[in-house]
Amino acid sequence: MKPYKILIFILLVICALGLISLFFPKDGLRIGDKELHFPSMEEVLVGPEQPEVELKPEIDSVELKHLNDLKDTLRQYQVMLTEQTGHFYLPNDDVSFFDRLFAKMEQARRNKEVIRVLHYGDSQIEMDRISCNLRSFFQSTFGGGGPGMVPVIQTIPSFAVSQYASGALTLYASYGEGARTRGNYGLMCKCYRLGGGATFTANASRHKDTDPRVKKFSNITLLYNDHTGNFSATLSDRRGYKESVENGLTGVHTCHWLLDSAATSVQISMQGSADLYGIMLDDGYGVAVDNIPLRGSSGDQFTLITDTLLRTSYKQANVGLIILQFGGNSVPVIYNEKSLNNYCTSIERQIRRVRQCCAGATILFIGPSDMSTRRGGVMQTYPMLPQLIDSLRTIALRNNAAYWDIYEVMGGHNSMIAWVNNGLAGPDYIHFTPAGARRVGKTLAQNFATMYDLYRTRKSIPKTQFDTLWNASAH
Repeated sequence: MKPYKILIFILLVICALGLISLFFPKDGLRIGDKELHFPSMEEVLVGPEQPEVELKPEIDSVELKHLNDLKDTLRQYQVMLTEQTGHFYLPNDDVSFFDRLFAKMEQARRNKEVIRVLHYGDSQIEMDRISCNLRSFFQSTFGGGGPGMVPVIQTIPSFAVSQYASGALTLYASYGEGARTRGNYGLMCKCYRLGGGATFTANASRHKDTDPRVKKFSNITLLYNDHTGNFSATLSDRRGYKESVENGLTGVHTCHWLLDSAATSVQISMQGSADLYGIMLDDGYGVAVDNIPLRGSSGDQFTLITDTLLRTSYKQANVGLIILQFGGNSVPVIYNEKSLNNYCTSIERQIRRVRQCCAGATILFIGPSDMSTRRGGVMQTYPMLPQLIDSLRTIALRNNAAYWDIYEVMGGHNSMIAWVNNGLAGPDYIHFTPAGARRVGKTLAQNFATMYDLYRTRKSIPKTQFDTLWNASAH
């Protein structure tokens, strides 16, 4: 082709694109579940301007001042419960919402029990990055130690513990990879089916930032479902301890080992036909925080688990708090009211199922963080994200679950841009870096500390006096 013809062709293409840019809808064009955008002439000639977003300041610590005037002290709490970064949204604004949980945790050591906190979430909580901050707060306040419950095989490395397993193990999961089964997943939403013999080994984490309380185990429990009554398990450590457990009964049971002193490495050898739901690596009595990441999940796994199995498992585990941190994986596919309502309806069913199966537990729902997508050539918050967060908060509160808003903690609309620019989130504009996850986890732990401090203040005075002063300080 001659050069002048190539030039004419290029000019015609440019003219055609220019005409398209003039008449193409500014808000884009949706075809099915896809949305098409075309840059305007101004954007082509000048280029899009990325908005400048400042990073919301981090709160280093919660500053509580117990003033001589109790009314002023309570007024300070009221301000913190509504204005502190990352404050909880409580059903009916009930400041006693966490009372039952705190009371259980305070009595755990005295009663020689472990109160479990199950932190479910998507990939944002992988590697124990957010859960570790909660664990440090609860265990430093109420006692306990160890990394908590882990699956027999952990496909995602964790800062909390080093583990590996071998043998006749088959994965069944309600999400992601793994075979499907008829509701027989267990409280971690997956299980490993033992068909013969297998060995599980756990070693204390060597990560320098891991809390020392996590790096030892003395109170170890294996939760399993024996199919034929022939399951047995033997725990041993490097110091020569060895003990076997078998009960010859079918159904959901636990094997429990209580060591005289904490170990930094344990091995469990198993034999039989059983579903293995989780291994609880705790130290002493107090609180355990279990990190349960479900990569790719939108949080709709709980209604896939058999009601009786989930109920029995929660009871065996002695669960005090269940945290559901979901929504991020659904944000990219929520583009209208219908898709929003469908997802929120599903989440409401999950909260109700969890409450039905674990009536004694406190439930906290954590919504999605800010997430950015490219629109008009610039990165900006997904259009439906703020509405999704409002809907999730409403659903949580009306189902007697507290709500915690990471989107708000980050700074709201377009805050993800500032987090990426400051090394707190990755280049996908979705996932936190370790520094960002630590900041989120620290803020969450600080707000639990505020609620616990208020709980202790309220306990120190008669309820009628508190109610009077609380109502008076609100005006």
